[in-house]
Amino acid sequence: MGIFFFGMGYSSRATARAIHQLGDPGIPIAGTTRSAEGAEAFADSNYRMHVFDGKAPGPTLGEDLRAATHVILSIPPDERGDAALNLHRADLDAAPDLQWIGYFSTVGVYGDFGGEWIDETAPTRPLNLRSKQRVAAEQAWRDYAEARGVPLFIERLAGIYGPGRSAFDKLREGTARRIVKPGQVFNRIHVEDIGRITALAAIGRLAGTYNLADTEPAPPQDLVTYAAQKMGVEPPPEMPFETARMTEMARSFYSDNKRVSSKRILEALGTSLQYPTYRDGLDAIWESHT
Repeated sequence: MGIFFFGMGYSSRATARAIHQLGDPGIPIAGTTRSAEGAEAFADSNYRMHVFDGKAPGPTLGEDLRAATHVILSIPPDERGDAALNLHRADLDAAPDLQWIGYFSTVGVYGDFGGEWIDETAPTRPLNLRSKQRVAAEQAWRDYAEARGVPLFIERLAGIYGPGRSAFDKLREGTARRIVKPGQVFNRIHVEDIGRITALAAIGRLAGTYNLADTEPAPPQDLVTYAAQKMGVEPPPEMPFETARMTEMARSFYSDNKRVSSKRILEALGTSLQYPTYRDGLDAIWESHT
């Protein structure tokens, strides 16, 4: 195996670690960041990093991409489509040993289901531009994978959290809020579950479209309350969604209300989530820092 990540961000780094833990620690890993400063942050790692800002081809990444057997994509699309496919399709075409493609998508592609449970059989009916662009990017990669004859794994992720990106951090920073919209729930997924599940899919060359979300979708204010209790601090006051001051992007997340099942991917891989509920995930984060 040789892995190439377009976008060595939070979830990709967790996946890279899991691939080395579950597979051969000597598997070569290369990836991209948006700037030279971002690449410099990996100076002490054993990853080969390249600069790719999504606006022009990455000048140094071609050789590593053409040598990859597995390519994992985490760069969000924009109005121009998927940057990796638009700007490096020729390198992908020239990768003689390409065996598998993995794409990080979002459960936002489903849109709103009024809080009902859904699985992968649900139609995609995205409500915002970001999710519409994701639907288009998913299809572009399906078309490419089919033309190339390579297995494609699309992983629709719920809200991502983990060390450094949790309700604890927001409480410490003073940015946590308890915004209440009656009946609203969200799924989440711990970054370490993303890493492990994606690594298993890559090693097994799993193909298909799958959801990855926790088993207990919950109102967003519940996480803040639980984290505050763990920290022994007073949670911020509740505020109604209708009168809360929010960015348009933040407000748009509340237009999607659904409960997402991950049963299919767990059965396909014969595994379970390490952090099936937000309490499990927050407990582990808290214990690792105390």
